[in-house]
Amino acid sequence: MNKLRLGPGIGLAFTLVIALMLVVAGTGIVGLREVNQRLHAVTDDYYVKVRLVSQVQNEIDSQARRAYAVISLDQADKRADEIAAIRDSRSAVAKQYEQLTPLVTSAESKAALADIQARRQNYRASLHKFVALATAGQLPDAKTLLLGDMRAHRRAYAKVIGSFAQMEEKLMTQASTEADAQVQHSLMLVTLVAALAALLGMGAAWLIVRSITRPVADAVRLAEAVAEGDLTVHIDSSSSDEVGQLLAALRRMNDSLVAIVGQVRQSSDSIATGSSQIATGNADLSQRTEEQASNLQQTAASMEQLTPTVTNNADTARQAAQLAHSASGVAAKGGDVVGQVVTMMQDVTAASRRIADIIGTIDGIAFQTNILALNAAVEAARADEQGRGFAVVAGEVRTLAQRSAEAAREIRGLIGAKVEKVERGSVLVDEAGTTMQDIVGQVKRVNDLLGDISAATQEQTSGIGQVTDAVMQLDQVTQQNAALVEESAAAADSLNQQARNLVTAVARFKLAAGAMGMTTAAPAPAPRHPVAHAPLKLAHRPLVKPAAKPVAKAAPAPAPEPATAGDDDWQSF
Repeated sequence: MNKLRLGPGIGLAFTLVIALMLVVAGTGIVGLREVNQRLHAVTDDYYVKVRLVSQVQNEIDSQARRAYAVISLDQADKRADEIAAIRDSRSAVAKQYEQLTPLVTSAESKAALADIQARRQNYRASLHKFVALATAGQLPDAKTLLLGDMRAHRRAYAKVIGSFAQMEEKLMTQASTEADAQVQHSLMLVTLVAALAALLGMGAAWLIVRSITRPVADAVRLAEAVAEGDLTVHIDSSSSDEVGQLLAALRRMNDSLVAIVGQVRQSSDSIATGSSQIATGNADLSQRTEEQASNLQQTAASMEQLTPTVTNNADTARQAAQLAHSASGVAAKGGDVVGQVVTMMQDVTAASRRIADIIGTIDGIAFQTNILALNAAVEAARADEQGRGFAVVAGEVRTLAQRSAEAAREIRGLIGAKVEKVERGSVLVDEAGTTMQDIVGQVKRVNDLLGDISAATQEQTSGIGQVTDAVMQLDQVTQQNAALVEESAAAADSLNQQARNLVTAVARFKLAAGAMGMTTAAPAPAPRHPVAHAPLKLAHRPLVKPAAKPVAKAAPAPAPEPATAGDDDWQSF
């Protein structure tokens, strides 16, 4: 049972008990089945045959009585009734034999039944003859037959029927006796099997209880020893069941308690040493706090001196921004005027080009007029005297056309020179417009920069005020820290006292020899001495607001390590 778990062990025990119960039940069922078969043979076989044979015998006796009544009665109707009753009795006997014949199975019974049937045939023949004589009214012959052959046949018939009934009664009694014996045998067998099942069940129960109570008693003894502070108890368990696992877990718990108590003893000593060092460090911290308070006062004074300068810079930047804004407006207006001039110069250039085109048209007309006048003079010369006047007019027209062409050429030259000058002026005006636009853009940029400077200066002014407030708050916090340092010193003394109490409380536990060596002793921290520091000086930094940086997540604090003499003590505060 030590190597078997509780669940399978209990299941095996109950399985064994159930199997034995099934054996008991099977034995009882088999015995009851045999008893039932024997009783069935008694009630459904022997008893039925005896009952049928008895009924046949009763019918034979009834037939004899009625036959005597037939020969004794004088009334014909009563004789007829008795004869009818005899016939009915014969039919009843036939039915009884029909029921009896299938029940006879043994050779002895069949032989007896064959003898009965032979006797019956003789009796039936004489009875049939008697009924015929009585029905015919031949009563003397019927009486002679009744007292003669019929009586002999009836007695022989009744004798074999009686023998058959006695034989069946004997068999029925024997079957009943065998059934009683089978009942007694089944009861004895069931009792023996039940007793065996009870003994095996009690043995299995004793083994299970023993496998549970002994380890539980060991577990209770270990728990009581631990409750009394005795950690030297050692328990060995060879079982692998649940209770054995419980003992193994308790043994591991005891070992863990031994290690924990040893560590607590060493840690309590380290706590006592560390609390005294904390008190020493608090004194150093108090001195540093006073130095910080002095440095903060100097910082506050410097910030108060810096505030008026930054305020004046903010006012100056604000005025420069206003002037730059006004200059930006004037430059914008100048840019608009230059733009209008550029538009007008473009219109003049277009008009000059149009005039040049018109002069070209006039020049062409003068040239064509000159050609026409020349043609008219040629025609006038052909006409002799008739065309002389026309030739004079044509000459004048030609002269006029030549003068018009010369004037047009002069105007074209003048207009061409003016158009070139207008185009150069238009180019210059375009450049002037572009320059004015650049000036306007630069003025706007200057205005924006001055606005940024003004805003930054205002933010610096606000920041300096916040820094001043923060310095004041730091001064207050530093004073509060001084008070907290005193409270920390008192807490360190209280911690030292509690560490001593812890050592006293842990001392009640008894540890086995060498158990303290299971844990590594932590080195005692070296005492820390206060170190003097020079007052802090303010460093000059640019008054430009730095860009906001994402706040980094705080890293988890590392586990505290024992302090050594080489540490930087409180200088890293």
